[in-house]
Amino acid sequence: RRKKVDQVLDLVDLQYKRDALVTSLSRGMTQRLGLARVLLHEPQVLLLDEPASGLDPRARIEMRELIKELRKMNKTIMVSSHILPELADICNKIGIIERGKLIFNGTVEAAIKQVRGNFVFTVSVGDRNEEAAAKIREFPEVESVKADPKADALDVRLKDGCEDGTFLPDRLVHAGFRLRAFKEKEVNLENVFMEITKGITS
Repeated sequence: RRKKVDQVLDLVDLQYKRDALVTSLSRGMTQRLGLARVLLHEPQVLLLDEPASGLDPRARIEMRELIKELRKMNKTIMVSSHILPELADICNKIGIIERGKLIFNGTVEAAIKQVRGNFVFTVSVGDRNEEAAAKIREFPEVESVKADPKADALDVRLKDGCEDGTFLPDRLVHAGFRLRAFKEKEVNLENVFMEITKGITS
């Protein structure tokens, strides 16, 4: 028993607090201690409800790294959380529930692909964005070009089946434009959640 206690305290990095009163521990330490308690009987499945709720940034990072470590130990971990960006970092599959109904079940990549559809790239050539937009519309791989005034850039959506947008900077530079920025437009889990759900409350 003592050996097992030492193992789980080492895993959650609380060995140095083994003689401290629970009431003296911080919120993050208490969360890690709770996880240590459920690991004592070596469960294969863990159900974690809002494990990072109320934690400061450092404690949230520590909890996230701990969950990753448990995943390496071949534990099956189900996490219920509203902190969506962190879920994308630790989960290989997600489920989205609205009003008690499971409306999406699959990989993070599949959810992003469902929302994003075609690939979108952000392109900026400074004060010549309008000229660049006209040029980009001539490219056969491009479905649409929209200005993003906030980012001083263009959102370029490719046609179905086109995933590689590296031709964009090559052709723009060849056409005499000076490229300031080029990147694939990211879709995160918050975007996915807002697109898939309808905002219905129970």
